[in-house]
Amino acid sequence: MISAKRCQSFLLGAAVFATSLPALATGDSQGGPAVRQLNLQAPVTKIAEDIYSLHNLMLGICLTIFVIVFGVMFYSIIVHRKSAGHKAATFHESTAVEIAWTVVPFIIVILMALPATKTVVAMKDTSSSDLTIKVTGMQWKWGYDYLKGEGEGISFLSTLATPRTQIGAPGVQPTEARTDNYLLEVDNPVVVPVNKKVRLITTANDVIHSWTIPAFGVKQDAIPGYVRDTWFKAEKTGVYRGQCVELCGKEHAFMPIVVNVVTEEEYKNWVAAKKKEMAAKADDPAKVWTLDELKQRGEKVYAANCVACHQATGKGIPGAFPALDASAVVTGPKAAQIGILLNGKNAMPAWKSTLSDTEIAAVITYTRNSWSNKAAENLVQPAEVLAARK
Repeated sequence: MISAKRCQSFLLGAAVFATSLPALATGDSQGGPAVRQLNLQAPVTKIAEDIYSLHNLMLGICLTIFVIVFGVMFYSIIVHRKSAGHKAATFHESTAVEIAWTVVPFIIVILMALPATKTVVAMKDTSSSDLTIKVTGMQWKWGYDYLKGEGEGISFLSTLATPRTQIGAPGVQPTEARTDNYLLEVDNPVVVPVNKKVRLITTANDVIHSWTIPAFGVKQDAIPGYVRDTWFKAEKTGVYRGQCVELCGKEHAFMPIVVNVVTEEEYKNWVAAKKKEMAAKADDPAKVWTLDELKQRGEKVYAANCVACHQATGKGIPGAFPALDASAVVTGPKAAQIGILLNGKNAMPAWKSTLSDTEIAAVITYTRNSWSNKAAENLVQPAEVLAARK
């Protein structure tokens, strides 16, 4: 038996622990899942509507079969029970029954397969698209390249925007209250115009990921070495959210997807602003930077692209990602480190198409001068990275 005093102490401790935690989000996520949601998200594309209708149709057919089969079974058990004087019939086979229970299920399967096949075929028809966007999955972020249509040439990375103060860490409680869009918000959302057919080409740099937006009815795997495609045509403006739904590593839960569907005029303005932003970030590789300038710039690049694998302390993840603190590569000749960042190695992706020469030079300089590292060749200029690309 547990004493009243021990029980009281336990309840008091639990109450203190509970009040020390930030309040959990209870509101509906804008464009994402709703609290106590029991059905699929409201569809905003024709494909999603077809999937929703198929879901209801299949559910109705299965429910009807369930009611009929179990209704007959329970009727037989109750009405023809031994206590009511009934005796079991003795017969060997019935050709009519065997034909019936073969033909009827076959007809039901055909009736279910016809609309499903029509929808699946429509899901794979990526022809006559207005925009084409390449989606690259990587641990643990998404890369987007606008390949065709208005906005061609735009390229950016999309990473989790939820602060670590809301997430916490193993053994460390979060210190900030979680919002309605917890783990479903990004720094750079995908922007597309309403009522335009958008083709997505998916691939991955490292492991299998899966790009999914429930409201669009889109779920497409991104597989290293393969190119897959899908499409959507959003019929309503708004913000729509999804996540990577293929287990891809320890930060799998931190790969959200956000798509902003805007009017055609708003999309044109976004394209103009994004291209201006990209031009401003296109640093002159011939510029000579000071050590402090590169370290400051490199710290930001590291926080946005490297911290998930190598950690803020540079200690890495034992057995998965190597430490940069006291690393022989980081403290050794800089040419080797430049080559790894440009071309990748093992689990390390190639960054030559994602980061600029200045960003690569900055993050290398930052790692060579951080933690316990005191590299002899402690400064890398963008021109050196540019030369290594050739």
